[in-house]
Amino acid sequence: MKQAIPLFAQLTFHEQATIMGSSRIPELTQGDLTIPRLGTSKIQSPLNLSNTRGDGRGDFVPANSRIRYQIHTLPGTAHQDLELEQAGPRERIFFHPENTTAAIVTCGGLCPGLNNVVRSIFHELKHNYRVPRILGIHNGYAGLNPEQGRPPSQLTDDDVVEIHKLGGVILGTSRGPQDAAVIVKFLQREKIDILFCVGGDGTLRGAHAVSQEIARRDLKISVAGIPKTIDNDIPFVYRTFGFSTALEEAQQALRCAHAEANSAVNGVGLVKLMGRHAGFITAYAALASQDANFVLVPEIDFPLEGPDGLLVSLQQRLERRNHAVIAVAEGAGQHLFDSDLDHFDASGNPKFRDIGPFLKLRIERHFQQQKIPISVKYIDPSYLIRSVPANAQDRLLSNQMARFAVHAAMAGNTDVLIGHWNNCFVHVPIGTAVRTSKCMEVEGDLWTSVLLSTGQPRWPATPKS
Repeated sequence: MKQAIPLFAQLTFHEQATIMGSSRIPELTQGDLTIPRLGTSKIQSPLNLSNTRGDGRGDFVPANSRIRYQIHTLPGTAHQDLELEQAGPRERIFFHPENTTAAIVTCGGLCPGLNNVVRSIFHELKHNYRVPRILGIHNGYAGLNPEQGRPPSQLTDDDVVEIHKLGGVILGTSRGPQDAAVIVKFLQREKIDILFCVGGDGTLRGAHAVSQEIARRDLKISVAGIPKTIDNDIPFVYRTFGFSTALEEAQQALRCAHAEANSAVNGVGLVKLMGRHAGFITAYAALASQDANFVLVPEIDFPLEGPDGLLVSLQQRLERRNHAVIAVAEGAGQHLFDSDLDHFDASGNPKFRDIGPFLKLRIERHFQQQKIPISVKYIDPSYLIRSVPANAQDRLLSNQMARFAVHAAMAGNTDVLIGHWNNCFVHVPIGTAVRTSKCMEVEGDLWTSVLLSTGQPRWPATPKS
């Protein structure tokens, strides 16, 4: 059995250097990074590109172009010779564009940039590759099950002309898996050659299952994944689209919490942000706003009671400064609840206990017992953050990822995710990417910067299984 993706693959460059040679890094082979293909690409691409430098035209990316997995070369370090396939348009493609049908499905929660991805996939397929039939699948994977979903719609220019300016997603979305065999039968019935799956880890697991079923039946159908999550917790992707927009909205919530807290006697602004397994958005929002005094993330098992616990630390902060702001990720503090998780949502994710109201109650109870007046303002901006239109950075990123996904699929790659590694767009096998989630390295630059910014105690990291 192949081992899980190493934590090394989840870190920034400096963080990688920090833990090189650690026994926590399991083996990763070149085979784990090899992209499945439908067959030999023999068809000349219709794109107006060339292989000649200096001719004023854009260039194709050679099929054998690779990106080094590891850019540091410290002695005794593993993975120095591994390479990822570079993404980009190929001179030779697998599908005849004029005979190709593609479909787009968006799954999971909303995320800024979803409409941008749909629009860019459509335009790259229709206007550059000249693919005549592009279907929109409605309401997530349910739309690929005839017994549950609406029939697909053939997308037109009029359908997508203004959608990049909107939040949400015009195709709709849903959570929950569907039987891979049912989906593949649907793809065959609709004569779909390429399926673009836009979503997070649950969506990508589903895409991998569909790819495996396609391979089992020896069909020539490509499945391409585009990573979507504001949590930024997908391996081999430095930044997912939607994260930048969500970060702007999140740091604004912290600024509002600071205004509320600073205007009250012993004011406390408590803000719950997205982040089930990773604290990226909470940590970055705290650094961007410079308003948070305590940052609570899933990677850290912070104590509530005791001399170094949150409550005593908060009390000391109020004695010094009369106000405080706490940023907490939704997946933080689960160790504080009495019972283990035994419920899951439709995507197979554990239903976390609600840390926000829990903390508010415990903070108020502590200060009542200490007979200290306090004013706690609790803010949960979750749906405001994820439903807004994408900002400029996410519009650019979603456009790039969408078009690279089209190039990958048209060239005959399948079970492939568009990743972003060492500042380059790359192809990643979906099966490799979904084995684990990306999380913060608690000894890395990001978390160290948070501690220096807030002055909060260095609590122990959450044990990892």
